[in-house]
Order: sequence, then C-alpha cells, then structure tokens
Amino acid sequence: MSDNSDASAAAKVRKGDGRRERGNRTGFTTGTCSAAAARAAALGLLLGEVPASVVCRLANGSEATFAVHDGRIEGEGEARIAHAVIVKDAGDDPDATHGAHMTAAVRLLPHRVGEIVLKGGFGVGLVTKDGLGLEVGGPAINPVPQRNIRDNVRAVADEMLAVDGLEVTISVPGGDEMAKKTLNARLGILGGISILGTTGIVRPYSTAAFRASVVQAVDVAAKQGQTSVVFTTGGRTEKFAMRQLPELDESCFVQMGDFVKAAFQSAVKRDFPKVYVGAMVGKLTKMCQGLAVTHAWKAEIDRDLLAESAQEVGAPADLVEEIRAAETARFAAERLAGLGLTVAFHRALAGKAICSLKACYPGPYHLTILVCDFEGQFICRLEEDEAT
Repeated sequence: MSDNSDASAAAKVRKGDGRRERGNRTGFTTGTCSAAAARAAALGLLLGEVPASVVCRLANGSEATFAVHDGRIEGEGEARIAHAVIVKDAGDDPDATHGAHMTAAVRLLPHRVGEIVLKGGFGVGLVTKDGLGLEVGGPAINPVPQRNIRDNVRAVADEMLAVDGLEVTISVPGGDEMAKKTLNARLGILGGISILGTTGIVRPYSTAAFRASVVQAVDVAAKQGQTSVVFTTGGRTEKFAMRQLPELDESCFVQMGDFVKAAFQSAVKRDFPKVYVGAMVGKLTKMCQGLAVTHAWKAEIDRDLLAESAQEVGAPADLVEEIRAAETARFAAERLAGLGLTVAFHRALAGKAICSLKACYPGPYHLTILVCDFEGQFICRLEEDEAT
C-alpha cells in the first residue's frame, strides 16, 4: 500500500510491461485450499486412508487437483479424526498467506444426520466485531468458502452423512503471525488469518481483493457506530492522518489506496456525516482530476492542472512552464517549496480536490482534506466550506 503516487508514471512503465515483469501465474485462495484439505480428510475418514492427492471443486465451478500433505488418521471407531494439509500456492501474487499449511481435521458427529459443523482452529481469526457478514465469536471463514468447504465434503461423504454428521475444523499453523501482515486486527479479526475467496482463484496483484477490503473496512466502521471515516492513500498518509485526528477510533481509518470511487461510494452508502482524506501531492492531483482509480497506470498526472495551480498562487511564468513540462507532481511541490509557496499550492490543490470529489460523489457528508509532505509531515488542512 504505497504512497509513491507517480513513480511508475515517471518511469513511463506501461501496464502490460509491468504485468510481464511481475509474472501472471494464478494461484489458489485460502478458501479453496481449506476446501481441498477438508475433502481429503473426509475421504480419509470414509476410506480409512487419506489420499495423496485430491480433486477439489472451486467456488467458480472449475476443478483442480492438489497434493495432500501429512495425511493421517488418529483414534479408533467413532473417535477417529482424519487430518489433511494443503500447502497454499498464491501463484505470482505477493500474498501474506503464500505457503500456508491449510489444515483440516474431520471427525464424526454420531447420529447428527447430514450436519456439517464448521469450526476455526489455531491460526484462523476470531470475529470480534460486527460488519463483516460473519457471526461475532465465530471463525473468520467467509460465506463463499464456508459453502465451498461444505460442498466438497458433501461430495465425497454422502454415505457417512446419511447416518451421522461431520465436524470440520480448519487451522493454519503460523496463521497468527501471518495475520500481523494484514489488516485483520483493524477489522476486529483476532488471532489469525481469514479464510477468503469468491472464485477460488488468486490473480496476481488482484485489484478486486484490495477494492473489496476497502468496502469491508468502511462497513466495519459503520457497524461500530462511527460517524467519521478517514481515507488515506497508504501507510504513511494513514500515520499522518492518525496524528492529526487522535480523537478518532482506529476503525475510522481506511487505507483506500488507489480506489477513490469504491471508498467514497461506500461512505455515501453508509451515510457517514464526516469524510476525511489524507494524501500527498500526487494522489491529491489525481483526485482533482476526478479519477475513480488513481493508479499511475490508469491515467497520467494532469500537468496543466498543476501548472495552473502554481500560477494561481504566484509562481513565476518560467516555473509554471517548467511544471507544465515535468513528469511528476513532486517536481512542482519541491520547486514551489523553494519559493515559500508550499502551503498556498497545496491548499489550492486541496480545494480543487474537494470540488471534484463532491461533484463525483454527492451526498450530505462534510469533506475535509489533510495534506502531508513526502515524509508524512503536516502541510495543510482544508474544510469543504473553504474550498472554491
């Protein structure tokens, strides 16, 4: 979640080039790997031996074959428990859960015909807040993976389910440490990772996953009864915004990254009275441009807008033309700083951003823009009634 707003544009990296350099091998979600492990363990309970590989039906209806690790059966008779592990392969996505040992333990529930009880074991997060669409006090296993796990178990265990029920416990060794690299704690998911996935497939550098996390974070803040939401473009701007708004609960702060449209539409839908945005000059300029997604690959920085703003605050004509020809917003910010025009220039941009955002995402909310420099230090704060 970077705050480096125009580095890619400055380097003139095309979207296609970036994808080729990064790699485009798809992988599998934690939900898919959990379903495959549960299916393998259920087969083990049925057959008396856990298979070395298993075919799993994904949430999108396709099928894939997975190698099964650490397959074993413990106990005797009705007390037997079958274990199976699927090692998650996230493909070329830089996923915090890549390599996770998604583990399923399946045991009989005598005389509970047809029941499949799904539980979270060690390393699977515990839901502690409303707003996630999951039961508070239950495991952080999202609805689609829950359904996919049950469907895969049912596909191989109908014979057992005609007489008894099954308990499926999903665990993730090391999941507590993996979770520290995610925003789970902010969302009220404690002690482990979430079991996620809507299609079963992980696509490299998935924008859909990030966008969904932004919407989810807004929903959680609303469910907590918060009346303010603070959108930031990355970790540095979030820390800056938190210093400026110490009275707000942590759940109010949402890293929207490049997803301005998703963030603002969610805030409007949830009727937040107050919306704040924390940004640096690059992303701030993109918001002035009215872009729904501010990534450098989506659209270049509007250099005319930067030049006009510099002219408005008194920059000399030769510098205005240099800014118009420059590749980055940072160039403008640094040159104007040398003339003592930092605050005036950023206030001008903030005013344009407020007008653009309110036009694109109308609503009764009050909008405030907080601007910091590249080190996360305060430059200015502008309220919507100050924007022109």
